[in-house]
Amino acid sequence: MDLVFIHGKPAVGKLTVALELARLTGFRLFHNHLTVDLLESVFEFGSEPFVVLREQIWLSVFHHAAVSGISLIFTFAPERTVRDQFIQDMLAIVQRSGGKVHFVELRCSDEEELERRITDASRKEFGKLISVERYRELQAQGAWAYPKLPDSGLVIDTCQMSSETASRHIVKFLSLHPEAGE
Repeated sequence: MDLVFIHGKPAVGKLTVALELARLTGFRLFHNHLTVDLLESVFEFGSEPFVVLREQIWLSVFHHAAVSGISLIFTFAPERTVRDQFIQDMLAIVQRSGGKVHFVELRCSDEEELERRITDASRKEFGKLISVERYRELQAQGAWAYPKLPDSGLVIDTCQMSSETASRHIVKFLSLHPEAGE
């Protein structure tokens, strides 16, 4: 089982790249907003039940995928409501089942482009952040302050390449093959 763990700030293109990567590899896509949107239908974002249940769902899916040999792509926006221990717990679960986690960081070097992307209509579908003002406010408050994630050596600037090119680069860099996702 391979877990491609795509992470980065809002609007860097995590889901767009992940969709293309899923198409190229056949890996299943378990993106962040599936869980966030489910839980926000009942609990306020960042509330204790939201935080506890979000992590339980994430870790449970990783565990069951790993023991079932199902390769996944996961999108993650590192932010302060996620426990610091989450990454270590996720790594332990996947590795205990013989799986491997591949961290891929996405960035957008052009802040103006990033802010333009935040207002894109496609972000509304999954309840994503769509207000530049709110983004700036959260940025100033340190909302995306999170301990550094493990470094695979792969950082992609999505302002410099298309999602298709980024996905092909991920496949090549990580030596992923379509049969690994089946």
